Amino acid sequence: MERVGAQAAEEVHAVVHAAFAARPRLDPPAAALEETPQSISRALGRANGVLARLDGAPVGALLLDPADGTMFVRRFGVLPAAQGMGVAGALLEAAVQAAPAQQVVTVLARQELPATVGFWESQGFRQRGGHPPYVELSLELPRRHTILDGDQMRDLGRRVGLLLEPGDLLVLSGGLGAGKTTFTQGLGAGLGVRGDVTSPTFVIARVHPSLVGGPDLVHVDAYRLGGMAELDDLDLDTSLDEAVTVVEWGEGLAEGLAERRLEVRISRAEGGEEIGDLDPRIVELSWVHGSARPAQQ
Repeated sequence: MERVGAQAAEEVHAVVHAAFAARPRLDPPAAALEETPQSISRALGRANGVLARLDGAPVGALLLDPADGTMFVRRFGVLPAAQGMGVAGALLEAAVQAAPAQQVVTVLARQELPATVGFWESQGFRQRGGHPPYVELSLELPRRHTILDGDQMRDLGRRVGLLLEPGDLLVLSGGLGAGKTTFTQGLGAGLGVRGDVTSPTFVIARVHPSLVGGPDLVHVDAYRLGGMAELDDLDLDTSLDEAVTVVEWGEGLAEGLAERRLEVRISRAEGGEEIGDLDPRIVELSWVHGSARPAQQ
């Protein structure tokens, strides 16, 4: 399984077109057959796709379409010659791994294809309505992640960072040494930004420019800020629309910077008890909608 972006548009398009063309004829025809390499490229973005390979050859693909608490999986297809080899299950597992900040994974299936609907139901998906000729099926995901060490914390941050877009705001909370900066290091890796991500305590805010044509990372430590007025003095509003902004110690302070935010709460597991040489953390991720502060006059 390989996370891919626009650079893999030709391969993803070839798999999607061949997989959907092999299905029974439908009326209206599957919208996937109208895709072009150009439309697939736009949908893939930086890393909004998964490509499955067998012996180096592409055999399965899907598109990821995150929307706050939901990860929509689209254009899910496996070549006929590779069906029955576990490719579909592996693709689904990759989609779940790609959605650490979402609460559900949702797919749309044609009601005229009972075998397809049955596959999703066999994987734990449940029907939640839909609009004919489509059936909507969803799988609930865990809201809490148990993290055993720094490498796992960075990987969680990296998987979140791969799907963040310009304008996204993350508010991180947790005690000293909880792992907030370690999580942000993973975000930086997922976003593909320049420079080592370290605690910005002594400079309060640091900007890491993108190296891959994506959003910059604005990393803020609000621990020593006295209130909203000091946060305003950082002039963060000028970059919020173009960057991903992460505010450590931002709970109760940074929520008004955007209409929606991803809250990341990190706490020690088991009341702080260590397990062997490990000191696990519980990370809770949730998208929250609110009201942004009016622009300053």
